[in-house]
Amino acid sequence: MSTASEESGKKRPNVLILLPLIVFLALAALFFYRLGAGDPSHLPSALIGRPVPTAELPPLAGLERDGKAVPGLTNATFQGAVTLVNVWASWCVPCHDEVPFLEQLSKDKRIQLVGINYKDAPDNARRFLNRYGNPFVATGRDEAGRASIDWGVYGVPETFLVGRDGKIAYKLVGPITADNLTRTLEPEIEKAVAR
Repeated sequence: MSTASEESGKKRPNVLILLPLIVFLALAALFFYRLGAGDPSHLPSALIGRPVPTAELPPLAGLERDGKAVPGLTNATFQGAVTLVNVWASWCVPCHDEVPFLEQLSKDKRIQLVGINYKDAPDNARRFLNRYGNPFVATGRDEAGRASIDWGVYGVPETFLVGRDGKIAYKLVGPITADNLTRTLEPEIEKAVAR
């Protein structure tokens, strides 16, 4: 003969058994909410306001601009100039899409545009720039991706604005588009130039 407490124990599922499932479903819901809630280009960067990471990136051999060899990147590249640093790769589809905007920015005499070629084969990178035109006054090779990690790169393309003081002033995650160029990047350039 069973008692009333034994029968109620059999009919009620043990809450402790369901707890991991409840926690998992709550975390999954939070993940999907955050995934769709917001613009990934507004990811925060811990480097804003800090000096650029130590950069000693070799040049892309054989790359020229205006008949002169394009240098690699060093910390001296950033001294005394407002600099836009674009992290790109030939295998990156959005990088192809942003080329016209980089070309437009390369004509802005208030800034210098430099590139970090991320995890790319040198021949492919040269072909990419020869096909579209080279907007960069300097391009450093980051074949292993280590320097890009130091810059806090999540993926390519990403663009950093560096002030005359050599400190990172702004970070744009994702490709430069007509919209974020006029709405965000140009106002940030104006602020950096005014300083």
